[in-house]
Amino acid sequence: MRRWFRRAKDAEPRAERDWVARQLEARGISDVRVLAALRAVPRDRFVPPDLASRAYDDGALPIGHGQTISQPYIVALMTQALGLDEWQAAHNGARPKVLDVGTGSGYQAAVLAKLGAEVISVELEAELAQDARLRLIGLGYDVKVVAGDGSKGVPDDAPFAAIVVAAAAPGVPVPLVEQLVGDGRLVLPIGSRAEQVITLVRRTQDGFTREPLEPAVFVPLLGEHGFSSR
Repeated sequence: MRRWFRRAKDAEPRAERDWVARQLEARGISDVRVLAALRAVPRDRFVPPDLASRAYDDGALPIGHGQTISQPYIVALMTQALGLDEWQAAHNGARPKVLDVGTGSGYQAAVLAKLGAEVISVELEAELAQDARLRLIGLGYDVKVVAGDGSKGVPDDAPFAAIVVAAAAPGVPVPLVEQLVGDGRLVLPIGSRAEQVITLVRRTQDGFTREPLEPAVFVPLLGEHGFSSR
């Protein structure tokens, strides 16, 4: 006789259940909503099928076209640094509009959407953009994905409460700062092609301030206000 067993509601078959505590909380990620979003978004659906078993590993993974899906801790760190709860509290609970530069597989955009943000995501590689668009739709995430030079931002959808960039820039791309609201935040890695520092940029009346957060290594941000493709 065949027996059927119902999986416990809180089971997490795609990874060890304590991965968020071990990888994120242990390193200082404390925003409870960010932690909940990382638990809820199925990271294994945003990596190539042959890498699904490694989706929750503590590291970045290749997704094709020379791109990667960022390490879970880095996604959490950059998302927390955006301060979306703080921004909402200062704006009477308004829904924040967030620009995600470097869509990749769509994972960062999904995390932002899970947090309730209105998400616009821009990807230089048209094929990656289309794949991410279809993946996000299939998983029920309401994200606008456009193909284009992310170093220029998306002026037609500006201004943004926050901008997160999943590629390294040689400096602060001025167009991105200009597309922030007055108290908006930009989080991105800045440095050389070989090594960078994740940096929190805040817009001010006279320009912007920079606050270093964490050393990192990202693929380069290619475009007019990033690195040359050569």
